[in-house]
Amino acid sequence: MRTRTWRDGDGTLTVGGNAGAREVPLRIAASYRSRTRGLLGRDGIDGALLLTPAGSVHTFRMRFAIDVAYLDRKFTVLAVRTMKPGRLGLPRLRSRHVVEAEAGAMERWGVRPGVRLELRALGTSWGKSAPGTP
Repeated sequence: MRTRTWRDGDGTLTVGGNAGAREVPLRIAASYRSRTRGLLGRDGIDGALLLTPAGSVHTFRMRFAIDVAYLDRKFTVLAVRTMKPGRLGLPRLRSRHVVEAEAGAMERWGVRPGVRLELRALGTSWGKSAPGTP
């Protein structure tokens, strides 16, 4: 079984099926340093931030509320939470990745439990956006 190598960089997060798909700019934080920094020190974010690997997050020293989507290894959304600054999120069982965005963004994009996301980074894609596809 081959292990994926994640690298910091830019990409695209695709939510939804074919005709109704929504593409969102994505920043990937895979190194320890970039995961630790996350959204700290920023006043907002255009798009989303993927933290990988990650099973939980916190919002200490953050300047704005965020939406947090917990994903399993197949990029299926396990849970979505809105977190105000200064909070500690509970770890999620089976969570391998976390997507963060400004509060309210996940609802606008249609990100909810059970939805499978597709990630594209550096010419490679992971996950599937079509529900029911193995």
